[in-house]
Amino acid sequence: MQPGSIVAIYFLFFAACAFVLLPFGVRTDEEAGTAKVPGQADSAPHQFDLKRHLVKAALLAAILFGLYYANWTFGWIGPDVLDFYRPVDTRG
Repeated sequence: MQPGSIVAIYFLFFAACAFVLLPFGVRTDEEAGTAKVPGQADSAPHQFDLKRHLVKAALLAAILFGLYYANWTFGWIGPDVLDFYRPVDTRG
């Protein structure tokens, strides 16, 4: 796999992880015990730590990309395994 491909695929994993992790670990003003600003949504986060969120996304993306790259290298799961319309004939 070429280095440009590695960077591009890792970035896709990173972007997906950043969006998937958004709702986790966020507290609202009500949960934090502070007053809301007039007009604020009930679900608005009390304090959002972007740096911490991006570090978590980078770590999860590195783990998932490592699994992806290992599968690409060793071929554990290939296109033939994921073909649900034409099952593999195991009768010989």
